[in-house]
Amino acid sequence: MKHLDQFTGPSPQALVFTTSTGRPLRASQRTQMFSRAKARAGMPAEIRWHDLRHLAATRAAEAGATLAELMKRIGHSTVAAAMVYQHATDDGDARLAERMAALDEAHRGGNVIAFPA
Repeated sequence: MKHLDQFTGPSPQALVFTTSTGRPLRASQRTQMFSRAKARAGMPAEIRWHDLRHLAATRAAEAGATLAELMKRIGHSTVAAAMVYQHATDDGDARLAERMAALDEAHRGGNVIAFPA
């Protein structure tokens, strides 16, 4: 959050990482800056810039983003490109079952009989 407060403009469309004059970074600048940031944070060298995008999109999907929402957020125009971020996680099925059970409980009417498991 400190970085956002200090270096990012107030607009929702503001770039998170820019040059000192606020211009978009060239790929070579981005790579150099990311390498220095990884070293300072103690992150593994093999983590790539694109891995951040991948993580953000995967987390959005885990949070319940629809495919259309992911496509808009990531900027993809095809379903095939956006589907790359629709991972099945180890605990994803359990979380889905919990959400479905909560919906079932919320929508259960007085005239519904629950059979023993």
